[in-house]
Amino acid sequence: MKKTFLVLPLALLVSGAVNAATDNTFYAGARLGNSFYDLKHNDGINLDKENLAGGVFMGYKVTPWFALETGYTHLGSATVEGTDAKVRIQGADILAKFSYNVTENVDLYVKGGTYYYDAHSKNLGDEKSHGWAGTAGLGMDYFITDNVSAGLDYQYYHDIKLGADKTDVHFVGATLAYHWGAPAPVVAPEVVYVDQVSVATIEELKLTVPFAFDSTTITAGDASKLAPFEERLNTYPDATITVVGHTDSKGSEAYNQKLSQERAEAVAQALRTQLNVGTDRILSEGRGELDPVASNDTAEGRSENRRVDIIVPELNIETVTQVVAQ
Repeated sequence: MKKTFLVLPLALLVSGAVNAATDNTFYAGARLGNSFYDLKHNDGINLDKENLAGGVFMGYKVTPWFALETGYTHLGSATVEGTDAKVRIQGADILAKFSYNVTENVDLYVKGGTYYYDAHSKNLGDEKSHGWAGTAGLGMDYFITDNVSAGLDYQYYHDIKLGADKTDVHFVGATLAYHWGAPAPVVAPEVVYVDQVSVATIEELKLTVPFAFDSTTITAGDASKLAPFEERLNTYPDATITVVGHTDSKGSEAYNQKLSQERAEAVAQALRTQLNVGTDRILSEGRGELDPVASNDTAEGRSENRRVDIIVPELNIETVTQVVAQ
């Protein structure tokens, strides 16, 4: 077995410019082992069966399981037994590589493609030949780290011409490779939302309904003015109506208090019926003669004081929306 000088560019294996990643895009490395020549129609020529062989390679992962690979492979210098004649074969591989992930650290693969070879014999007619040969192989990669893998590799080269003869060559060896260049994961920026509170003020809604002396009956004309109150209750579920009854100062204070309550409740009940809402949303109370709006010394003033105030209090509507924090 003759020793062949192989170039092992460690620069392909170590690079300060690359980043570690689990699923890398590029890889490069070297392999070293033995080649086995299998001559055909050799007319009694016997070559060494084992020869130091090896090469370098690099690849690009199209997907995590499929890669395109190229490299340089020296298949050794085989000596013709009993002579100083030699046969040397070297060339370039172009391969497709299919991997299967067995465990987190182990990949099995098969590969196939073509080999452009240069074959040269020394002291054996000094013949030279070159051309294309089919090649296929299989192997295993063990990932020591995310970036470094070691493995076992077998590759078969078919019908390489040696002058008038042909040979198949089998290569068996170990590999060492460096992997890099995985695309940086796309990390969506963290979006932080905060609650933004806005308060809308809905103004007070008020209607004053006048009453005849000693009366508790709401007129049809006044009832027709209740549409805005219905809309307010329908639009804002938290809205309520307060009905406040008032009287003039004629009569006793106790009587006027009772009369104001009856007036207020009469209007409240009319509202509940017309607006179809429950008692909890329409409240009534009487204030008797305590809150006059005009003088009770005149007929006109007393007429203004005989009234019911229908009031929807001012509403503060709080709205919470989520916005992106600045």
